[in-house]
Amino acid sequence: MTQTPPGFPLRDYAAIGDGRTIALVTPDGRVDWLPLPNLDSLPVFARLLDDKTGGYVELTPAGDFTSTRRYIEQTNVLETTYTSASGVALVTDAMVTGVAGRLPWAELARRIDGIEGSVEFTWRVVPGTMLGTRSPWLDRVGEHTIIRCGELSLAVVGSEHGPESADPRSGAEEAELRGGFTTAPDSRHLLVLTATEGEPLRVPEPENVDKGIDRTIESWLSWSEEFSYEGPWSKQVQRSALALKLLIYSPTGAIAAAGTSSLPENPAGGKNWDYRFAWIRDLAYTAHALVWFGLREETHAAISWLLRTIREQGPDIYVMYSLNGETCAGVEKYDVPGWRGNGPVVTGNPAQGQLQLGIYGDLIAISRTYVEDGNLLDVETARLLAKVADKACDDWRKRDAGMWELGEEQHYTSSKMGCWQALNDAIALAEGAHIEGDVDRWRAERERIRAWTLEHCWSEELASYVMHPGSDRLDASVLLHAPSGFDRGERMSSTIDALSRELGHGALLYRYSGVASEEHTFVACAFWRVSALACVGRSSEAIAAMDELVEQTNDVGLLAEMIATGDGAFWGNLPQGLSHLALINAALLIRQLAPEEATDDQ
Repeated sequence: MTQTPPGFPLRDYAAIGDGRTIALVTPDGRVDWLPLPNLDSLPVFARLLDDKTGGYVELTPAGDFTSTRRYIEQTNVLETTYTSASGVALVTDAMVTGVAGRLPWAELARRIDGIEGSVEFTWRVVPGTMLGTRSPWLDRVGEHTIIRCGELSLAVVGSEHGPESADPRSGAEEAELRGGFTTAPDSRHLLVLTATEGEPLRVPEPENVDKGIDRTIESWLSWSEEFSYEGPWSKQVQRSALALKLLIYSPTGAIAAAGTSSLPENPAGGKNWDYRFAWIRDLAYTAHALVWFGLREETHAAISWLLRTIREQGPDIYVMYSLNGETCAGVEKYDVPGWRGNGPVVTGNPAQGQLQLGIYGDLIAISRTYVEDGNLLDVETARLLAKVADKACDDWRKRDAGMWELGEEQHYTSSKMGCWQALNDAIALAEGAHIEGDVDRWRAERERIRAWTLEHCWSEELASYVMHPGSDRLDASVLLHAPSGFDRGERMSSTIDALSRELGHGALLYRYSGVASEEHTFVACAFWRVSALACVGRSSEAIAAMDELVEQTNDVGLLAEMIATGDGAFWGNLPQGLSHLALINAALLIRQLAPEEATDDQ
């Protein structure tokens, strides 16, 4: 393998993180994405989106080599083995955590162990322009050369890592640091990048970082010991849970939809979004999985953060919030080319102000899941949920943007089903004395929604639920309402067949009719089809599709938002929480509904 070409395939990135941010690493040792200090910060290393001035951290063998990689089992610490003509070396990459959790600064650690012979390595730390908004420079402070970029301060330290060859007074074109070294059997080298924003910079001792890598591994192993899942596809479920853990923003408990921004959904561009926000929808599905896994701390933190944020940002309920619990300020575009020149590059997300009725069902479903796990609601939350149920009684009659955040407002079928779910779960909470409200009204409107949906959103000609009344288009999001309980009968079974014929490509599935000309198959939809098959009693088909889909992950078990049918390439942001959630929930449903057919050998 030679040096990474510009626009490295998205399928070839691995992710590491510390509960505050995420780095994406290529097989040849380059970090092409790393927002600092937070996941939703402007990225100081963003060659993923800006090949010329995006910035990167590179650690790679000189000359030709091959590489293989894996996560250390049950961790998010990455190991890459490099083999050259002269020897073999092992690189361990980690975002280091502290003794009592995440560090108060960011620390990317790269440990290089010599295995056989000798391997010559070179390294470079090249800060980027933060999507064209900052101009980095080098600042000499005592014995250290510090990288400054806006309010960020970054230091590079190491052990046997070679001299820093840049001088801030040299007039070099780029503000970069670089060096090199050669491994030997049993040698150990360290390269450490540490960063803070608007505060003093902690320059760690390399020996402590070496211990910190081991501590980080132990921390991940301890977390995985708390993870409770024994069943089919356990390897893929475990990896998906670890991927979701990377997206949990530990300072608040919010859960990001994905780790990146602006990765395109198709070669033509245009559909480039920032997914570093917390969607109510995604959190609802995450909470279900976290409860199943017995991860009490993450469940409580995520649900508490969401309910508190909704109250603080009320009275309206928004589709999504920032990881700090704020409303989205809008979309900003940047004058950089994007991945493989495919723009635009943006921060923010335009879905903020949309009416999406399905979130009523998602919000109350979260709370019901939490309560059924043996927890209790506080008074303010109980009042909030009752108000949401009352809103569902009225608002279900409105047109909305639907789950897919479309520009055309319609009476989307899955939105009506979501309002039905909101009232169904609110009634269950009221019957358990967890909330108070006009339960008779909730029951009446629930049945009214169901009757209206069955009458107006079903096509006898297509033998399927349609996207909205009067349409002949199909929409995969209705599959979510087999697990919700709206329909687990013949109509849903027939809808699965119609969706498979029109939107399917093998086990993969597009989002809705006509979208294949604009984007690739949506990974989560394929797993929703698996879940729906299990719910309608077609478990053998569900298992067969699941077996095929779990092979769609990349070499380290990660999933993006979309997969191309032709070459299996990843498209869209990654790692994508909804994709991993859909995998997890499909496995959980099959284990629950067809335990005798799905074995632990899957």
